[in-house]
Amino acid sequence: MLVVVASLKAKKGEEQEMEDLLRWMIPNVDSEVGALVYVLHRSKKDPRIFLMFEKYRDEDALSQHTSTKYYKELTEKIGPLLDDTPSIEIYEELASIQEKIYQPAW
Repeated sequence: MLVVVASLKAKKGEEQEMEDLLRWMIPNVDSEVGALVYVLHRSKKDPRIFLMFEKYRDEDALSQHTSTKYYKELTEKIGPLLDDTPSIEIYEELASIQEKIYQPAW
């Protein structure tokens, strides 16, 4: 499994437009078979910084993701909103726990 962690900083005054654009990706990515997790976060310390946490089944799934029409559209539209070069790291998942869902005993 591959994990992508991307940190993006919006130009001052472009925070909402960047958030809207990143949110727009979520339902698109949800249709991808190999995309397992796709989560948008915003920094509590600096609201101009966004973090994407993504999980893909394998290299093929990540490659399919980056070749979609909407991914290419995102990369074109997001450029003018960025204050700096995004930081994008790809990791291989080694171990994890799954989300715990509370289930009452009754």
